[in-house]
Amino acid sequence: MTGNQISKESRAFLAGGFILIALLIIAGGLFYHQIIKHQKYLELSENNRIRIQPIIPKRGLIYDCNRQVLGDNRLSFTVSMVPAEKEKDVTIPRLAELLDMDTTLVIKRARANFVSNYIPSPIKRGQGIDVVSILEEQQENYPGITYGVESVRQYVPEISVQSFIGHVGEVSPDELNASPEKRYRAGAMIGKKGIEKKYDNLLRGIEGTDYREVTARGQIVGSYQEKDKIPAVPGADLVLTINRDLQAFIAEVFDTIGYNGSVVAIDPRNGEVLGLASFPGFNPNIFSGVISPEIWQEIISDTSHPLLNRPVAGLFPPASPAKLLSAGAALELGLITEDMVLKSCRGGMQFGNRFFRCWDHAGHDKLDIFGAIEQSCDVYFYQVGQMMGVDAWAEYAFKCGFGKPTGIDITGELKGIVPTSDYYDNLYGPRKWSPFLILNLIIGQGEFTITPLQMAQFYCGLANNGKVYRPHLLKEIIHFDGTVEVVEPELSFRLPFSQRTLDILYDALFLVVQGEHGTARGRKNKNYNISGKTGTAQNPHGLEHSWFVAYAPSESPRIVVTALVENAGHGSEVAAPLTAQIIEFYLANYSDILADTDK
Repeated sequence: MTGNQISKESRAFLAGGFILIALLIIAGGLFYHQIIKHQKYLELSENNRIRIQPIIPKRGLIYDCNRQVLGDNRLSFTVSMVPAEKEKDVTIPRLAELLDMDTTLVIKRARANFVSNYIPSPIKRGQGIDVVSILEEQQENYPGITYGVESVRQYVPEISVQSFIGHVGEVSPDELNASPEKRYRAGAMIGKKGIEKKYDNLLRGIEGTDYREVTARGQIVGSYQEKDKIPAVPGADLVLTINRDLQAFIAEVFDTIGYNGSVVAIDPRNGEVLGLASFPGFNPNIFSGVISPEIWQEIISDTSHPLLNRPVAGLFPPASPAKLLSAGAALELGLITEDMVLKSCRGGMQFGNRFFRCWDHAGHDKLDIFGAIEQSCDVYFYQVGQMMGVDAWAEYAFKCGFGKPTGIDITGELKGIVPTSDYYDNLYGPRKWSPFLILNLIIGQGEFTITPLQMAQFYCGLANNGKVYRPHLLKEIIHFDGTVEVVEPELSFRLPFSQRTLDILYDALFLVVQGEHGTARGRKNKNYNISGKTGTAQNPHGLEHSWFVAYAPSESPRIVVTALVENAGHGSEVAAPLTAQIIEFYLANYSDILADTDK
């Protein structure tokens, strides 16, 4: 009896102990989940009913110097997916069918733009009201799918704005990784080239955040009242130095000649870029959304290279316009004087075992520096080059702004090539190259390559008494609060020429157009004087490239225009008439000096 009694008491004790332990475990679990993990589960609960929606700010507008719009925005719908709210085997197939996309592309887009399980990942932009209506009316059939209104960039495509504005596009993984401060959100639209990229921080503004209450299936109930919406800050508007009417005229006249090439127009008094155009171009509006593989393949396979921004990234031999650099260097080094006459030009000259021809096979007889520039005599400059040598010439080329970027405020600028002895040693081997290579460099040929913008910058210095202002496109910043910030001109450098040398070069450039034997004498204008220099650049792939660089009025320059026309032959035949038309249009419509003269 006693043993059985003890056994029963032991079993009761053990059972009570197990019950107590179980209660302690339950209590501990409740304590752990409700107290220790309270914040975690509160956040999960909140996220199940709160959707975080980015508020995209209005991207700043881009104006020309007269406040005419060059780049603005149009409203568009973007369809997105909230990863935490999608339903397996339902959401993606239905969305792919609605958006006419492959399911693998939908998945790829969702992964590429993933930020958080509760933040929408953009899937497709530029959707119409028909898609939005279906999503609105049949929300229960598209769990985890939402849409929002975004601004899509819109440009004036017919005036070659892509050469300076650039375009916007969806941020890439590399751009996300290269931004440690997390400036960008996956799926965001950012500036990719040109002004859009250079001043993206100003134009983009600051994103806001909206909190929306949703059901477990992602249906929007309304705004979440317990969290205040963070408003977006609009981007700043930019006023550029570009003159839209001039830009349109440049596109019009270039279209009539049917060649590829570029035009740069600058006010030499302050470096303001009045016109910047590259031909052929492309419509930058195609990049406002996700570009299709077919369109992209068509662009990159085009042999005329429409994506090449020729004014800042096209490299060409400068030809005869670079003779002003050579002449200035020779005068400064004391190798020639203004009244020195060199050996006669008989259509060419023998150097070593090679005969170097002049462009005019009939020859130019004996010339001084004025006649040599007026008639663009190659033989005169061959003799100058022989006296100067490669490195002395290269030193002045660098000092005149060649072989390095101008610092213009758009992306993609190349620096070109100014050959030196070290350059040729690396190219051909030490002392294995001919000293007669200088004969090509001195007339702007050979390995010497520049951009049209560098040429325009150099001639701005000649037109502005040696002072060179940094070429720039930004004129004013209009902040969202209405304050206006004016961009001041920046003196970049001075040409390495004395006042006497500048005066000689000025008189010689005047004769090119106004002189009896000038290579551009057909560009004389009865209303004002033009100064400039023609050029014909040798091209191993076809006809020569046609150059003309000019400024006007000669006595008080308001505009410098550089025109390069590819495969068009002599500069006097194609580039010169084109440049003269551009100058005439600008001075007739926008220059104060002619208006003052007429009074």
